[in-house]
Amino acid sequence: MRWAWWSLAWISLGLGLVGIALPGLPTVPFVLLSAYAAARGSERLHARLLADPRFGPMIRDWQARGAVSRRAKWMALTSMGGSALVLAVLAPTWAAVTGVVFMGSVALWLWRRPEPAQDNDFS
Repeated sequence: MRWAWWSLAWISLGLGLVGIALPGLPTVPFVLLSAYAAARGSERLHARLLADPRFGPMIRDWQARGAVSRRAKWMALTSMGGSALVLAVLAPTWAAVTGVVFMGSVALWLWRRPEPAQDNDFS
């Protein structure tokens, strides 16, 4: 079963990295899923993710308190807003409405998450 966790960790990390450049594909959930799977399938990858200067603090905050920084929340909201505009222009009405409802639900859930204690981004 360890190989399945290892595979999920690498696939999730790959999708998260693609999500950095591709609007509409979330980065943070895939990186968090990668860390979760790596903790079960690859101690080495898990340690690398925790030590990474970009992803490490975010993963540690999530593991400790389920916390998301205000900066990450704003970035997610901005990305979802841009994706909603693209959907509104290019997608059929039913697809645009469905996408906006899902993104709105995620945004509401995300803004209800606690912030790290020492988070001063955009304060």
